[in-house]
Amino acid sequence: MRRFLPSLVCLLLAATACGGGGGGSSGGQSDPIKVGLIVSLTGNYTPLGSEDKKAVELAVEQVNAQGGLLGRKVELVARDDKTAPDQGIVAYNQIKGEIDALIGPVFSNSALAVEPLAQRDKMPYLSLAPAQEQVEPIKSYIFVTPALSSMYAERYLQYIQAEGIKTIAVAWDSKSAYSVSGHKSMVALAPKYGVTIAVDEPYETTTSDFSPVFTHVRESKAEALVFWGSGAPGVTAAKQYAASGLKTPLFLTASQASKLWLEPMGAQAEGMTVQSAIGVVGDHLPDGKQKQVIDQMATPYEQKHGYPPPQFAQDGYSASLLLFEAIRKANSTDKTKVQQALESMDLITPNGRFRYSATDHSGLSPEFISVNTVQNGQFVPTPWAKEQLTKTVNAQG
Repeated sequence: MRRFLPSLVCLLLAATACGGGGGGSSGGQSDPIKVGLIVSLTGNYTPLGSEDKKAVELAVEQVNAQGGLLGRKVELVARDDKTAPDQGIVAYNQIKGEIDALIGPVFSNSALAVEPLAQRDKMPYLSLAPAQEQVEPIKSYIFVTPALSSMYAERYLQYIQAEGIKTIAVAWDSKSAYSVSGHKSMVALAPKYGVTIAVDEPYETTTSDFSPVFTHVRESKAEALVFWGSGAPGVTAAKQYAASGLKTPLFLTASQASKLWLEPMGAQAEGMTVQSAIGVVGDHLPDGKQKQVIDQMATPYEQKHGYPPPQFAQDGYSASLLLFEAIRKANSTDKTKVQQALESMDLITPNGRFRYSATDHSGLSPEFISVNTVQNGQFVPTPWAKEQLTKTVNAQG
């Protein structure tokens, strides 16, 4: 039987048993394996990138505590893209000559800027951004860790259909690749689920007044407002929504599945609907392989940082597990061998079960996305989502 669960202990024992010196490795047996990490540590996406970094650091600490990979320690080489695509390029060029593989960025615009460089250099690259364009068409060395924007769009439409909602409004950030991709997918998929988009409202990342959006929704027949946005707009729009008195339910995407959204929202967040990766709601899952790997991350993360790992931390930790397992399978840090190992990967992570292939470099499916409501400051799966997630988890064993 194929082993799906990425126990770090088992991973390291397997690596040690293999002798640690896989042919084609870019370094000697005593040299560290260097993993590049480019995330937003300043700028609008700081709340996202800082959580990614904490999670990747945890994964590196855990693997090194078990002896490293292939008998070698793992070393993180981190850079800040400053939430700017050009700075993502600068960061990549600074570290490309010393790293064996790359994780990040979380900002889709930066990820799309770095992607062609990584592909050119045949650098195994696990992106932390969900923009569809990264893997459509497939680029051989580019893999995505979060669920794609299209998957978040489809999951919401599944939920909207199940709730009997027929007409919605959509607001989306025209300057964010993630938001643009999500909006495009929602428009394309809405007819499949019998949903009509009555209000289609673009805005810009710098928008500070969302009252025109709420006015247009109030004047329409929309039964829900789906808001696509990351960083500051997610807080600004949600606060203004709460103050507006608009009765149309607000649906937010997984970019808001974090304490960094919950804390500034406070009591105003209560009752709002927010998507997330399955790992964010691990406490609400039945026991099994999925919950086990979530706890492997969540327990030490919360002990170290004082709060449960948010959405972005799930992405960073999942990317680390995928990369570590690929290096183990390749028995080498040879970039071609690691790419080939990723392309045949079948692994359960906090984000769900990844099944990469030569024709699928996203690996996930919508069934690993939860639709939650905020209850007492926590993300709690809706009854529909809990039923769906239970089926998914039980199917994995």
